[in-house]
Amino acid sequence: MIHFLTSAAVIKFLSFGNDSQFHSIVSNWILVLAIVAIACFAVSEITRNYSQVDKLWSLMPAIYGWMTFASYPSSRVLIMAILVTVWGLRLSYNFYRKGGYSIIPWKGEEDYRWQVMRDHPLLKGRFRFGLFNLFFISFYQNIVILLFSSPLLLAAINQEKPLTAIDHAALVFMVLFIITEGLADTQLYRFHRQKSKAEKDNGQFTESLKRGFMSDGLWRYVRHPNFASEQAIWISFYFFGVAASGRLINLTLAGPLLLVLLFIGSTQLTERISSSKYKDYEDYKKAVPKFLPRLVRPKSGI
Repeated sequence: MIHFLTSAAVIKFLSFGNDSQFHSIVSNWILVLAIVAIACFAVSEITRNYSQVDKLWSLMPAIYGWMTFASYPSSRVLIMAILVTVWGLRLSYNFYRKGGYSIIPWKGEEDYRWQVMRDHPLLKGRFRFGLFNLFFISFYQNIVILLFSSPLLLAAINQEKPLTAIDHAALVFMVLFIITEGLADTQLYRFHRQKSKAEKDNGQFTESLKRGFMSDGLWRYVRHPNFASEQAIWISFYFFGVAASGRLINLTLAGPLLLVLLFIGSTQLTERISSSKYKDYEDYKKAVPKFLPRLVRPKSGI
């Protein structure tokens, strides 16, 4: 499915007119994807740290953005490149403060979920997990990043089209969700700092500290406000392509759709781990929705 969607998108973009400059951008995107994916695979196999794509997740859309703007310096592409850069800097800072980056580039904290995946019966063993690393961690995730960044290409193709109300709405919503994701990540970071006694308990996460998992702040309304915001950011970004192309449904829709599917799977794994560790987590799941907050909260609350 991923191969089909990616091939269809590339063929479609390459078929736009005889603009050799645009064809060169698309080819360069694919070349960058291949180099980064192969590098992530090689480094992670050598170091056994499988968070190499995680280190680059927040950087690649900005790279694609400024590559595109260098050849097609339109107002829409500039706005999009700035937005993905702001998003990337904030996400990179959050990854850094959690220990994800190191002076030695291939080191840093590994996402705990990769160890869980390594212990899965179907993936146990260097060869089997190596294949999983090659096709899913290194290539699939980089393909998804390229696809949810692809509205930049539609903006480049249609650079002569002026900004519309859809562009302005996409900008406002993307900024809003970057802010809510930042707030959610900061609350989670401070909770873990207080839980580990690295930071003094200020009474902000009393219930969460008692239970062992985050359920205060934005987590009172949805179980994963940071994940929900991340998906909403790229759904908002998709609408720049809608404004540029004039089509509500266009080929760049594959990006946000595959991102949502990726988060559904990631969230299921995260919640299985939480349910196995914390006795109250199943009750929390019943009381609080996963991504979309309820318009009316039940009286019992949580």
